Amino acid sequence: MTKRQLMATFGIVALTAGLTSCSSAGGPSGDSGSSSAEPANTTGTVTVWLMDDAQKNWPDLVQRVNDDFAAKYPKVTLRLAYQGWADKVGKLDKAIADGNAPDVVELGNTETMKYVLSGALAPVDRTTFDNSDSWIKALANTCTYQDKLWCVPYYAGARVAIYNATAFQQATGSADFPKTETDLTAALDKIAEKNKADRNYSPLYLPGPYWYAAMSYVAAAGGSIAKFDSSGNWHGTLHDPKSQQGIGHFADLVRKYNKADLTVNEQNQYEAMARGRTASFYGNGYEAASVTAPGTGDPTLKDAVKVATMPGPDGKPLPTFIGGSDLAVTAKSPQAALASDWIRMFTSTKSQQALADKDILPNNLTQLNPLKSRPNTAAAANAVPDAWFTPLAPGWGAVEKQKIIPDMLTAILKGKPVDQATKDADAAIDQLINKAS
Repeated sequence: MTKRQLMATFGIVALTAGLTSCSSAGGPSGDSGSSSAEPANTTGTVTVWLMDDAQKNWPDLVQRVNDDFAAKYPKVTLRLAYQGWADKVGKLDKAIADGNAPDVVELGNTETMKYVLSGALAPVDRTTFDNSDSWIKALANTCTYQDKLWCVPYYAGARVAIYNATAFQQATGSADFPKTETDLTAALDKIAEKNKADRNYSPLYLPGPYWYAAMSYVAAAGGSIAKFDSSGNWHGTLHDPKSQQGIGHFADLVRKYNKADLTVNEQNQYEAMARGRTASFYGNGYEAASVTAPGTGDPTLKDAVKVATMPGPDGKPLPTFIGGSDLAVTAKSPQAALASDWIRMFTSTKSQQALADKDILPNNLTQLNPLKSRPNTAAAANAVPDAWFTPLAPGWGAVEKQKIIPDMLTAILKGKPVDQATKDADAAIDQLINKAS
């Protein structure tokens, strides 16, 4: 069995599933299930599950692709359902078991192995998709198993520092985000002093169960979540000294600078800044837009909210957990060719440029490179080459589902010694990580 490294998706968000029927554009070209009918005469129904990130952040792209699909396949009905990260996997598992799986499904990069190993996905032809020769390697790896491609990279994500430049200017005399952690903590201390009258104000909003952030500090310390040993098995390594060092450092930062409820996760952390409760947080680049967007945030902060590279404790940038999503055709789809063509259109050069124009990292290096010099995307785009990934293990999905690492972090912040908490977490990981979920 070939082993590969997986990546994770953006944090858990609440479900907002809405099913709408609409026509759109795409087309069969060589994938299994290809229709012999001309596009204009092709009939059928294609069901697509997209995560609600698209609904919130690039609905115009979704509509444009759907319109194109409708123009090409006027007799095909497209049913689009938006899903939320919190319970998408449970819904998908049930749909597959019931024989009602969507034709196209968006998967977080850590979810792909589960569905590949279970035979739930159909292979696709890499050569038929735009920019496949320059796909970001780590993204393509999440879709590749035994020399076959089982899904198509959709977009990448890297975490950055998101900060209120005005708050930094007022407290420190500089609107720039510090480049070293020593300078950052000094600035955060000044911000804390300036806002000491507000007991709920967090100089750095760093959620306690935020395992993506915590494991970045583990990576900075030279630790890891798990390793593949010579016996052919994965085993947890959070109890290793370097991993414990990174976890302890993360916990210290949380305790000192996050004045909110330490048990709350990062899913809506942008709200803390939008409500004037923090000067900075560590998040995906697109979360900066959420801070200032009408409806979700405070538009008056538009000129104040900036992004920068998050400094790590070792004098280098904090290693980022590269996120992202893939798009797959389910194995028993009766419309595999149409489903593949919709994905083809949704990941085309034109579509990827639409994402890049919204400061979302595209799936390929050709379109990523210009973002490395753009102020709003430079920090995230430049972080991609050195990003870290979750273990490539059959049971990794189960480890995430059981929330072993977030629960470990919460226990530590409630007073459980790091040594015991990491030992217990490793034992729990070892029970799941080698079993296909």
